[in-house]
Amino acid sequence: MGSLSFEKDFEVSAITPPSLFPNGDNKRQKLEPPGPRKNLQLAVTEPGFGSDGPSLDSILVNYLDTLTQRVNFHIGYPVNICYHHYATLAPLLQFHLNNCGDPFIDNTVDFHSKDFEMAVLDWFANLWEIEKDQYWGYVTNGGTEGNLHGILLGRELLPDGILYASKDSHYSVFKAARMYRMDSETINTSVNGEMDYSDLRTKLLQNKDKPAIINVTIGTTFKGAVDDLDIILQTLKDCGYSQDMFYIHCDAALCGLIVPFINNMISFKKPIGSVTISGHKFLGCPMPCGVQITRKSYINNLSRNVEYIASVDATISGSRNGLTPIFLWYSLSAKGQIGLQKDVKRCLDNAIYLKDRLQQAGISVMLNELSIIVVLERPRDHEFVRRWQLSCMKDMAHVIVMPDITRETLDNFVNDLVQQRKLWYQHGRVTTPCIADDIGAQNCSCSYHKIDYIIS
Repeated sequence: MGSLSFEKDFEVSAITPPSLFPNGDNKRQKLEPPGPRKNLQLAVTEPGFGSDGPSLDSILVNYLDTLTQRVNFHIGYPVNICYHHYATLAPLLQFHLNNCGDPFIDNTVDFHSKDFEMAVLDWFANLWEIEKDQYWGYVTNGGTEGNLHGILLGRELLPDGILYASKDSHYSVFKAARMYRMDSETINTSVNGEMDYSDLRTKLLQNKDKPAIINVTIGTTFKGAVDDLDIILQTLKDCGYSQDMFYIHCDAALCGLIVPFINNMISFKKPIGSVTISGHKFLGCPMPCGVQITRKSYINNLSRNVEYIASVDATISGSRNGLTPIFLWYSLSAKGQIGLQKDVKRCLDNAIYLKDRLQQAGISVMLNELSIIVVLERPRDHEFVRRWQLSCMKDMAHVIVMPDITRETLDNFVNDLVQQRKLWYQHGRVTTPCIADDIGAQNCSCSYHKIDYIIS
C-alpha cells in the first residue's frame, strides 16, 4: 500500500541535537538523574539592554541541554521523537512555506509544498482503501483539527444530526459539539475504555427520528481501547438507520498507523465519512501535524471560493504549515511500509514486555489488544510522575510505548518504580491503591484483589 517506499529504515538511538554554533562543542554534561525542567523565567529584552545577563545563544543552548537530557524520560505522552532527518530538512526553515487553501489547487505564489502534501494524502488514501479520484483531504495542524473538520462535515451533511461519542473519546470531540452547537449523546464505556454498544443502541433508538453522527475512536487517549467499527455499523443497521441517516468519523490519532498493519478495520470500503491521524505521534514529526481524509463528494458542503488566495478553501485553519507535509513525506519515504510494520511489531512487543514486568513486580497493570498504551497504578509521588513525564487520571497512570522507547528505558522505569514503591509502602500504613473499577479486578494487584485472584 502506498507508492512511497525506500529501503532505508530508521533505527532507535539516543538523540543528541547538534550545537547551535557551527563550531560549537557538542558534549553534554549528563545529569544523574535528570530532573523535570524548570520554568526559565524569560523576558524579551531590547537589543543593547540587559547586557549583564545571559546571551540569547547561551539561553538557547541551556534549553537545548535540558531537552536533550529529558528525551529518555518521555514515556507518558504519544509523541515519537525518533527522527534523524531534522538536520537534512533544516535548510527549509529559511523559507516561509504556506499551504493556503485547497491542497489540490496551486497557490499564486511558489512558496508552498502542496506537491509533497498530495503525495502524503495519496499514501494515506491508499492505506485506508479509497481511490485517488474519490477522496479529498489535507495535512492539518494535528488530530484536534482533524476531529473538528470531520465532525463539521457530518454536521453539514446532516444538519439535524446528533453527535454520539463515548465518554473516553478525545476531549476535542466534545469541544466540537460545543463549537458547532450540536446536540450530543455521551456513550458509556466498558472497563477497558471501549464503547458500550448496548448503550449506543439504546440511545440510537431513543433518537431514531434524528440522523446520527458517530465518533469512532481507534485508540482511546488514556487506555488505548479501539471501538469496533463493524459492531457500530451493525448496530446502526439493526436500529433502522439507512446509510443516508448516519455519518461516521474515525478518530485514529495514534492507532491509524498501527491498526492497518494488523487488520483492515479502517477502510473507506465501509460506509465511513472521514478518518484523521496525528502525524507527530506514531510516525514522528518535530512539530504538531495530522492528516484528514474524507470522501470527495462530501467536501462541496464546506468549500468556498476565496478570490484573495485564488483558491477554494474547505480547511479549518486556512493558512497551513508548509513544512509538515515535507517532514511526513520524508518519513513515509524513508521508512516505507516495511519500516512501519517493524515499528508496529516492536512497539506491541515492548508494550507486552512492560506489562509483564510490572505484573511480575506485583503492580496493577492493563494492556488492551492492539494497543501500545500500558495502564498502571498511579505513582504516589508527584516528583516521580514529573521525572518520567507520566500522564495520570484518577488513580491511574499510563506509559505509551512509542517507536523511540527502548527496552532499556522501560527497564529503567520499572526499576525506579519498584524502588520507590518500597519507600512509599514500606511501613504498611499506606496501602497500594485499588483500581479494579478502572482496569478490572483481574488486573488489580491491591492486597484484596491479589489474594482474591490467587484463591480463584
